[in-house]
Amino acid sequence: MPQTAVQQFLFFLDDAFENGRSHALLINLASVTEDDYAREHEGRSIHEMVRHVAAAKHVYENQAFGDASLFMPHFQERIYESKAGLAEDIEWLKRGQQRLRGSVAALDDGDLLTPRRVHNGNLYETRNIIATMVEHDLYHAGEINHLRALLQENDFWRGREPQK
Repeated sequence: MPQTAVQQFLFFLDDAFENGRSHALLINLASVTEDDYAREHEGRSIHEMVRHVAAAKHVYENQAFGDASLFMPHFQERIYESKAGLAEDIEWLKRGQQRLRGSVAALDDGDLLTPRRVHNGNLYETRNIIATMVEHDLYHAGEINHLRALLQENDFWRGREPQK
């Protein structure tokens, strides 16, 4: 049976978040230790990346499908000053994914061309918002993977062998 376009978007959301072989966000977080999570490398930290992605999920879902009351500044303290650990932040990230996925699952294919608001007040077609969220997960998954590899000193791109 052919899948609807909404079902395809749900597949891509799931794939980028947790199902996508080595590229998925949660798969890349699986090899991050609490020590890695708390450390910075040249001003970047995995915990800020994870919190940024989680906040974006909540904001984009709220702006596009909710009452448009959430904005990124609402989460600045949580992103930059929180003492939460990896497990707690992953739960927040998962809640954001569940909200976003639930809103997308409630759509019909005809809704994909509907303009909706995003974090900066602009309107974009729903399909473009969903695609942005898929790309956002993949972008930061790669960024997290690279920073984790640098922190663990097993960055294959730099010719190092993986740690056993």
